[in-house]
Amino acid sequence: MDVPRHLSQHEQATRLPLVTDEGTVTLVEPMDESRNDAVLSAIRERLDRAVGTPGLLDDVENGADYRWGKLYSELREAGVSRRRIAEIETLAERFERPYPSLLRMRVDVDSRLDFAPGQYVTLRAHDTPRAYSLANSPSEDELEFCIRRVPSGRLTSDLFVHSEVGDRVVVRGPNGEMVLDEPSGEDMVFMATGTGVAPFKSMIDYVFEQGWDTHAGEPRDIWLFLGCGWEDDLPHREQFRAYDREHEHFHFVPTLTREPLLTDWDGETDYVQQVLLAYLDDDALAAADLPPGLAAYRDLQPARDIDARIDPGNVELYACGITAMVGVLVDAARTVGISEDAMQYEGFG
Repeated sequence: MDVPRHLSQHEQATRLPLVTDEGTVTLVEPMDESRNDAVLSAIRERLDRAVGTPGLLDDVENGADYRWGKLYSELREAGVSRRRIAEIETLAERFERPYPSLLRMRVDVDSRLDFAPGQYVTLRAHDTPRAYSLANSPSEDELEFCIRRVPSGRLTSDLFVHSEVGDRVVVRGPNGEMVLDEPSGEDMVFMATGTGVAPFKSMIDYVFEQGWDTHAGEPRDIWLFLGCGWEDDLPHREQFRAYDREHEHFHFVPTLTREPLLTDWDGETDYVQQVLLAYLDDDALAAADLPPGLAAYRDLQPARDIDARIDPGNVELYACGITAMVGVLVDAARTVGISEDAMQYEGFG
């Protein structure tokens, strides 16, 4: 008797029909926080140390528009260091950032939309279409999106300002070729920046749901490296932290480049490709022919207390984020010995 061959995730993805369907928004909620009080406090502290005049910010605390450029000029004239001024500029950018800037949205489609974990759809709202990765497992009835506010972006601005529960939207898809490999004995490494983690949320949910986190009775180490500026920029952070607590073989490694300006963050602070080196197998790291930009981080020590290490010859790697950053992540992965056949990646923007 002929046994029908099981279709791989990639084959299933290519055979899924492209459909257009309508749906209803069931959830709209911020994933970031309004932190302006803490930001102003951090700026005041730096002004006090630099020039002893924190009162320069009295008018902004009273709700007035602030001329930050004038402040920077005054600080330069007072001989304040470039590093200190750069810190204040970064904090001021955060203060001026619209809130919310990171949105979680769920949509209940009228008929079931089949997709493979990692795929995306085109979401049309307020007469404007835009592609978004799906952030939920295919087994769920609703679709979930993780959306970053883009300055002057047409659809994202409309979504943030106008979207409400009950709105009608149009979904078309699925699309995309970055989907999970079939279960194997290899470990899994996910590398993302910002909302590039959305397809990985779908994949990781599905992996645990289907029991793909083990193979032949042995756990697979699953790594998620997620780079952002601030802690509240980390999409789905509570779910990933829950997985980290519940599964010894799941390792969530967020790295935040700006958070130390605001809090006593003691986690990783370098870029994702640099942090990856800290968790590599020692022999693999020693053998890697690192370019100058990475070689400076060869001795970087991990901030997370994780016993496991990454063997570049025994992983499947997925990378997603802004296109330019994905190129950097993939180049770093090649440099440390991860083969092209073991990698899937996707960029946007």
